[in-house]
Amino acid sequence: MHVVLHLIPKKYLIGGALILLGLSGLLLMGTFVAITGGFESENEQGEVTEIEGGGIGAGTANVSPEVMRYQPLLEKYAQKHGLDASYVPIMMALMMQESGGRGSDPMQSSESYCDGTVGCIKSPELSIDKGVLHFKSVLEKANYDLKLCLQSYNFGGGFINYVMKNGGKYTPELAISFSQMQYQRVKHTGNYHCVRPEMIPYGACYGDALYVSAVLKYYTGTIAANGKPTTPSGGGSGSGSKSGVKVIEAGETLIGKTRYVFGGGRSQSDINAGRFDCSSFVRWAFEQVGVNVGPLSGVTTDTLKIQGQAINPNDMKPGDVVFFDTYKKDGHVGIYVGDNKFLGCQGKTGVAIASMEKGTYFGDKFNGRVKRF
Repeated sequence: MHVVLHLIPKKYLIGGALILLGLSGLLLMGTFVAITGGFESENEQGEVTEIEGGGIGAGTANVSPEVMRYQPLLEKYAQKHGLDASYVPIMMALMMQESGGRGSDPMQSSESYCDGTVGCIKSPELSIDKGVLHFKSVLEKANYDLKLCLQSYNFGGGFINYVMKNGGKYTPELAISFSQMQYQRVKHTGNYHCVRPEMIPYGACYGDALYVSAVLKYYTGTIAANGKPTTPSGGGSGSGSKSGVKVIEAGETLIGKTRYVFGGGRSQSDINAGRFDCSSFVRWAFEQVGVNVGPLSGVTTDTLKIQGQAINPNDMKPGDVVFFDTYKKDGHVGIYVGDNKFLGCQGKTGVAIASMEKGTYFGDKFNGRVKRF
């Protein structure tokens, strides 16, 4: 081996060593990224999917695809536990902070479910079931102070009692002082350390005193005085409002000018060529009247159905959005125009007005879900 090395010019040996060093660095970097789930910049969140909240009308959660996949389960357990669907985006933001949607306990529900035991939950669905239930419980105890709810999800219920004795309303200062107080009680165990270096000078090393701002960086919207998330833009499309009529008028301009393409309508070239599917058409129509119901590339019937206000089918008004169980639950969507008819993009006709009368195809597929944006 030494003989071979002597035969190779020194410059090639040095170059080869540098290449090996670079490859080793890349390998170590890849291992680190795999372990930590990758780097995340404050300004660049990588692959991010925007979804819109529903129920009473909520803001937007900016979450990774790993979190996005749990949206149906969050909706399911919000309904099971009697929690308004408008909190789904907030819980998705919470999950993004807790786990990024990774692991078997994406909502980190083990401690609340198993009396402080970490790691007892091994199923993502159980994590979401118990996480939603815990979120609702903390929200109610916090008197719907959403920021207090979020911080208590991290600190535990004792923080609610502390806040109630010190003004009754969440503040970042109370979060820091509670963290300081609790850390003094538990630091002798050696089990606690500052998750944020900026909290070290304060000695606020119990939990994450900046948890609220950490969660809300994944949420765009406003929070009402009663603690409920609300949509950034006012007004609604239904109730016979001008915007409800206008969205129908906008949609009707495409009648006879489009064709149905599954997955179509999610690029400007598709739109220019008149290629839409049902959900992309609804998105386009609302965009024409200044109502944003989701990103161009990401809108689906599943993202539309959790938005807006739920309406009793007996109270439908022009401009309301209606859903049908076709190839799947909520597989088709359109805009109600009145007289048991809706405007949508259908397979054989493209954008057209179709009947919802009993005995017709869509009349029999209508599932009673009506949302008002």
